[in-house]
Order: sequence, then C-alpha cells, then structure tokens
Amino acid sequence: MNEVIKQFKVRGESAQCSRFGCGHINETYLVTCDSGLTYILQKINKNIFTRPEELMGNIAAITEFLAKNSDDPRSSMHLVPTLEGKAYYKDAQGEYWRMYDFVHSTVCLQKAETAKDFYYSGLAFGKFQGRLAQFPAQTLKEPIVDFHNTRARFAQLHAALEKNYEGRAALCEKEIAFALSLEKEGGVIVDKLESGELPLRVTHNDTKLNNILFDYDSRTPLCVIDLDTIMPGSSLYDFGDSIRFGASTAAEDEKDLDKVWCDMELFRTYTQGFLEGCGGNLTDLEVQMLPMGAKIMTLECGIRFLADYLNGDTYFRTHYEGQNLDRCRTQFKLVADMESKWEEMAKIVNECAK
Repeated sequence: MNEVIKQFKVRGESAQCSRFGCGHINETYLVTCDSGLTYILQKINKNIFTRPEELMGNIAAITEFLAKNSDDPRSSMHLVPTLEGKAYYKDAQGEYWRMYDFVHSTVCLQKAETAKDFYYSGLAFGKFQGRLAQFPAQTLKEPIVDFHNTRARFAQLHAALEKNYEGRAALCEKEIAFALSLEKEGGVIVDKLESGELPLRVTHNDTKLNNILFDYDSRTPLCVIDLDTIMPGSSLYDFGDSIRFGASTAAEDEKDLDKVWCDMELFRTYTQGFLEGCGGNLTDLEVQMLPMGAKIMTLECGIRFLADYLNGDTYFRTHYEGQNLDRCRTQFKLVADMESKWEEMAKIVNECAK
C-alpha cells in the first residue's frame, strides 16, 4: 500500500493506513502522514466502473470547477494529483487508485433522523445543481451508458419478457401490464432532452443522504461526495430519485403494499430544500416537471427490478426468492400513488418555487 501512496503528492511520509467507511463498491482507506495531514485513498472497482479513466476525467473536471467557484475549501472534494500530475494512478496489476484530501470536522448520516435532515439533503443536491449550472455537461462521459435512458430500460424489459426465465412472467402479469401501460410516458424526459426542451445538466445519480458531508457541529450540509456516477443528464433524475426512496413510507421490499405511499410532507420538505439550493438556476419547464421526475425515476426503478426478476435475478442482489418482484411492486405502488396525488404534487412545487 505504501508504494501506491508514494505515487501521490502527499505532504510527509505515510505513517498509518487503515480501512475507512462503510462503502461496498470501492476499497477506501484513511492515510495519515507524519506531517499530521490525512487523506482518503480509494481503489476503484473496475467490475462496476469499467471505464475508470473516463470516470476520473469527469471527477477531475467537476471538482476543479467547484473549487474555482467557491471560497469555502470544504464545499467540494479535492483530488490529490499523482507525481505525474494525473488524477489517478494505475498500478502494475492494472488497478486504478485515487486520493482526496480528507475533510475534517464532518459527518455522514446513514439515514434521515428528522425532516430537517431530508430538507438538508434537498438543499445539498440543489446546490450541487445550482453551482454546476454553467458547467458544460456535454463534455462529460457516461461511465454507465444509458443509466437513466428509460426507453433503453423498457427495451431491456421487453428482452426479459422474451427470455421469461422459468416462466416467471405468469407470476407477475399485473406488474407487466402496469409497466407497459406507461411505456410511452416513460420516455418523456429522454425525449425532451433530445429535443432541447430540457437542458442537459450535470447529474449525480446517487442522491442518498450518506453521499453528503455535514459539518460536525452545525449539522448543515457542506458538500456532495461519491462522484463516481456523475454524468450528463437531467436535473429531474436527481430530484426524482431522491423522492423515490426518501419520501416513501416503507422499505424498498415491503410486502404489505398498504404501507407504501409517497408522503406529501416529505415531498414538500425535499422540494423546498432542492429549489432553494438550485438558486433559480432551473428553467420553468424543469420546475414544472419535478413531479414527473419523481414518477419516471420510480417507474424506471420498478421496471429494472421487474426485468431482473424475469431474467432470474442476475443483477440486483437478493436475499430471498421473489425479492426483486417485491421491490418492483413497491415502486409501482408509489407510481400509482403519485398519479393519484398529481395535482397536490404540482401545487406543492408551485408553492415552493415562489
């Protein structure tokens, strides 16, 4: 490990290196130098991120842009360059490594303990959108191609239906019919991005609460972390996915669908924070379509669970038979609930936008 650390421009000699955090994808280490400075070292998981050089190009461009446009050094991540001035180091085994400055006096929350935490989540990801509003999103690469291309996700569902592993389609005819009834509407965000009606934005695509660093003392958000899934897309993706899991009243695999709905107070709370954070940088159409972002992202997640179930559970890890179908059902219940509350959602967005 010391040989890897030596490839980066750290101040001092490495005195200690230990595993850090609770991430499940990349290997993360805390490096402490004899100078007293600390760093975060990560080995990128090439099985998940098959284009690490493009991924690191995205991160380098975004973090540099954020740092140049803020006076607060804790408002963005800072990459430590290699001795050659690169954003990553590739070792003799072909593994890719990166290093960040460690951000002191911060905390990550694994779940929202209060409604205020959810508001702050919206504020943080809204600020992320607002601060990157002038960044040329078209220059970014797609580390995961077609990640939120809902038309492509429906194509995967159709392919899964043709495969129909062990005849599973007969066990979920209702869910299949629900998904296909929304196929045309499912492509609306992609269509409007392609037509230029919606602007291309920098999207984070993993808007969980634990991807925000909070100030340890004030518990206010400082910066967004875990930038591996950054790519060009729509602001509606990040907003919608946050609502999908953050405003749901039940676990993702809840079997009792009577417990599953979209909480309108949580929807309002996040929307207030998100729009405040965006600082007026969204277009009128983006604001108007925020409920659609929530609906489409929830629908998309549901069809991904459904397709994986039909394929024999080859993508999402499952812990019991039929878990992906349970996950699909909760997402579709949320979609149906959003449809029944459509006017209320639109009213909340309009009130929060004033």
